[in-house]
Amino acid sequence: MTQTEHEKRMARPRMAAGALFFNEEGHVLLVRPSYKPKWEIPGGYIETGESPLAACQREVREELGINPAIGSLLVVDWAPNEAEGDKVLYVFDGGQLTQDDVAAIKLAPDELLAAEFHPADAVDQLLIPRLARRVQQAIDARGQTRTRYLEHGQPAPSS
Repeated sequence: MTQTEHEKRMARPRMAAGALFFNEEGHVLLVRPSYKPKWEIPGGYIETGESPLAACQREVREELGINPAIGSLLVVDWAPNEAEGDKVLYVFDGGQLTQDDVAAIKLAPDELLAAEFHPADAVDQLLIPRLARRVQQAIDARGQTRTRYLEHGQPAPSS
């Protein structure tokens, strides 16, 4: 196989990174995009040459107007989709936001309509199913302090 043939076969996934933030009650912060019907977690696509962590930090600053420390990686989810092709999605632990952090949130006016804390058991109704699965796995991983590898939001079968 020539190098060109090999390069054509190499995956070129779209990648995105987001963060889970919590309040004192353990509720998770969700954002309501102006361009989608369901809620999301803060985050977005990774730009060329940008690390997943740097993308997460940038997206949080752009969307929420705050710059909290982003903690450890909770999940990596391989989740291809027919319309968008291969996708690799990263979810980081944003930790518990302080009252000052919450008060300082300034939503990106062209992107977000709201940012609210919701109980973890409400994410299934508020998020699209594949994101709800990913968020639930990330919440569980946070409690175990261990990163999880997922495929379509589910733990991958062991080999």
